[in-house]
Amino acid sequence: QGQLVESGGGLVQAGGSLRLSCAASSRTFSSYSMGWFRQAPGREREFVARSNRFGSVTEYADDVKGRFTISRDNTSTVYLLMNSLKPEDTAVYYCAVGTRLAYASPSVLGWGQGTQVTVSS
Repeated sequence: QGQLVESGGGLVQAGGSLRLSCAASSRTFSSYSMGWFRQAPGREREFVARSNRFGSVTEYADDVKGRFTISRDNTSTVYLLMNSLKPEDTAVYYCAVGTRLAYASPSVLGWGQGTQVTVSS
């Protein structure tokens, strides 16, 4: 079974930018969509963005459209560029691989370990 290794995240002021990276160790994952979820304290984990295996199809949650960009430079690595960050973007961000990631009941084959993003006002 493969792993998803995340990097990036940290503390940034409102209006700033951060980039998250996620590398899949298993070639099996390269056939699936990869994406990002986030979980803020006291809230459920929520979908943020996803990319198909080629990076040609992307989907975003409404509250990050126009600010976040997901990209995939090969079938095993996905990035999330977050611009114009707001304090409400503060959360632990998780990389995921699977199908139906943007749907209410995604089929997730694997999760990253999570990386903290904190946006100060």
